[in-house]
Amino acid sequence: MERLRGSAETTVDDKGRFKVPAVYRAPIEETFGSEFFVTSLTGEDILVYPLPVWEAFEEKLAALPTIHRAKTRFLERFNTFGQVVRMDGQGRILIPALLRETSAVAADALVLGQTDYLKVVDRTRHLEALKASALSDEDYDELSRVLV
Repeated sequence: MERLRGSAETTVDDKGRFKVPAVYRAPIEETFGSEFFVTSLTGEDILVYPLPVWEAFEEKLAALPTIHRAKTRFLERFNTFGQVVRMDGQGRILIPALLRETSAVAADALVLGQTDYLKVVDRTRHLEALKASALSDEDYDELSRVLV
């Protein structure tokens, strides 16, 4: 599959659905189909995993012991906000009600490619957060160690 990269604008309608931008829709549908696991770790950003991507990740989690505390905390968060949803014929995905409430993603949103899943953020809040949080020298050093 082509990697999901870049960003595209979208809108969230009054029913809590956002339209998957065409730049992402075709590669996702061709490779993974139209089912997704929509969730969040914090309740602020909306993470949209093609269901096969999420299931592969879940398999890795399932390999951890049941009593693994980090696994338990992680799954509690992801499952609190998460639901399996199907993209409709017009390319819209419903954001679960609890996640709509906690994320406060407004009508104007950005969809960010995250390699193999999507992240939906409130456009204004996201741009403000980028201004307030620059990459540090330590970030660049860590990336250079990992990517080289």
